[in-house]
Amino acid sequence: MTAASRSSLPSRDRAVETMLADSASDAAFATTLAKGLFVLEAFGMGSAVLGNMDISIRTGIPRPTVARLTHTLTELGYLAFDQALAKYRLGIRALRMAHPLLADMPFRQVARPLMQDLAASVRGTVSIGLLDGSAIVYVETARSGDVGPHVPDIGMPITVLATAMGRAAASILPREEAARFDAQLAAGNAAQWSDFSALYFDGIAQCAERGFCTCVGEYMPAIHAVAAPLHYAANSGRAFAINCGIPAFRLQPGQLEAEIGPRINALAASIRALINQAEPEISRRTPLPAHAR
Repeated sequence: MTAASRSSLPSRDRAVETMLADSASDAAFATTLAKGLFVLEAFGMGSAVLGNMDISIRTGIPRPTVARLTHTLTELGYLAFDQALAKYRLGIRALRMAHPLLADMPFRQVARPLMQDLAASVRGTVSIGLLDGSAIVYVETARSGDVGPHVPDIGMPITVLATAMGRAAASILPREEAARFDAQLAAGNAAQWSDFSALYFDGIAQCAERGFCTCVGEYMPAIHAVAAPLHYAANSGRAFAINCGIPAFRLQPGQLEAEIGPRINALAASIRALINQAEPEISRRTPLPAHAR
């Protein structure tokens, strides 16, 4: 099992505890609301159905509190109770929250035909991701045929540190924001930072030097990927990247760097031209000192 897959196993989300602790002195912070949202986010950690104890373990929120929150969220339609399993799943009402966000990214519709052409050509997947803390979340995806064990879908989060798409999106953060972002990555998951920080900074350097970076099985051994920065929306602080993932057995030696990388870089440029976006600036990064890792 890779370090990336180990870090993605269900466990207590330390970010929840940290955020709640950091906000304890903020009189305007609605702690109960925050806990309710963390309960909903628990379903994004690899399981569609969870019981109160499962949620408590994943969030660190006491089980009696979780029980009150799941009851309330069920009454509101954001959760649905499965009588046979005596567990909860996300309710249909939760899906409504995604639509306004996706509708605010109309470039996805422009990009998709171009993405589908490349996916069909290489017999892989082509996806756009949006940076969200230590994860990058798929907001559009195209695939062709059998693409192996990793099938991207809209809304699915993957780690930034161990993926080409995450590194490519992080490469276009403004300099001051980038420094804060790197420090947060280092503090948020010490084990993953130790395993992947060198590859993370190398990926950012690759984007600066040739317009794309590679991930040769670091996230999932059976899938190799390349990614290019897409664009940074300064008004919203959103950083987008585009990637191409291909089952490793379909690739010839050197093909990822020599052929697929330049093609994903060219695709990113084509999409930017269609939506009138300038090529994003890439700030060269200095790896954090050892005491920060």
